[in-house]
Amino acid sequence: MPMIDADGCLLNVAVEGRDSGPTLMLSNSLGSTMQMWEPQMAAFTKLFRVVRYDRRGHGKSGVPPGPYSMERFGKDVLAILDDLNIEKVHWCGLSMGGMVGQWLGANAPHRIDKMILANTSCYYPDPTNWHNRIKAVREGGIASVADAVIAGWLTADFRERNPQITAKMKAMLIASPVEGYIACCEALSRLDQRELLPKIKAKTLMIAGRKDMSTPVEAGEYIRAHIPGASMTLLDAAHISNVEQPHDFTEAVIGFLTQR
Repeated sequence: MPMIDADGCLLNVAVEGRDSGPTLMLSNSLGSTMQMWEPQMAAFTKLFRVVRYDRRGHGKSGVPPGPYSMERFGKDVLAILDDLNIEKVHWCGLSMGGMVGQWLGANAPHRIDKMILANTSCYYPDPTNWHNRIKAVREGGIASVADAVIAGWLTADFRERNPQITAKMKAMLIASPVEGYIACCEALSRLDQRELLPKIKAKTLMIAGRKDMSTPVEAGEYIRAHIPGASMTLLDAAHISNVEQPHDFTEAVIGFLTQR
């Protein structure tokens, strides 16, 4: 896995799948690493060259001091593409990855072909929840909020039926570097990308979870309504829909990317 330098921050990147043809780039949620995409990798790598990466502050990537911003995250993506000599990609980002996708779609449209924005938002009108989480993590570490976060990521029914997957997701979350996690939460507390949406010209699919309390269907519908020509698919899932409904998520992405 190459480590790519983006403004002094080393980013952990994986390139898998086909040697030619279209490239699909995947971008993770807050508190997760590129491993969150494992349910999709077998199918995606048959059709695409797949680029995954750990966002700064996460996984095996560097943890430079904050503040972070969506612009900084977007420029990290562009540094990866430039280093790999990739001109254009399909984008699939979930939650925070979808927010980065919005920035890229508006500010680097020539680098994005089709775009999937899953379980995401463009705006948090009240930053209180983020400020409370930052305070809790500073005082008690990520473990202090892990149960609440996992309850938002996955429905109670899924957690009961899939304890091993749930435990793996929780371990991934807790392993996140505290300072990187907090810096990302600070960026989310300032999120307002509403003015970017009409500037996005890429063909866009929204994916929302019917049981997602973190970025509810209404947040996805707002984005769909403000990106010209965007469409929307609903899945019977909470926030991390690619894990909770892996088959339906994979089918939705592949169907969208392969349709003419």
